[in-house]
Amino acid sequence: MRPAVELSYLPPEQQQTLLEEMTAEERTPSHVQAMKMRKFSEEGRLGEDVIHSIMQEEKPNQVEQFKMPRDKISKFFPVGTPAQKIEDTIIKALELWRQRERNRDAR
Repeated sequence: MRPAVELSYLPPEQQQTLLEEMTAEERTPSHVQAMKMRKFSEEGRLGEDVIHSIMQEEKPNQVEQFKMPRDKISKFFPVGTPAQKIEDTIIKALELWRQRERNRDAR
């Protein structure tokens, strides 16, 4: 609802451009993006390219997440290990694995 209020202040031609962008990209603007567009519009700087650029920004709720059941990895960590430590350890292990694979491929 809040993005719609911000976007209602855009002139009709900018709203039409935004609608075309939303349709083409199959995404809607967040409240923050809508506020940016309103500000740019008020400054006379909201064109098609600016709308496209703002709409391409990654929104936190659109970041793809990967989840894994804890019981599949619990045998590798002591009971009570914080989730962040588990994540950090898995990332480090994957980095080491990738490095080993590259070294093996280079031979």
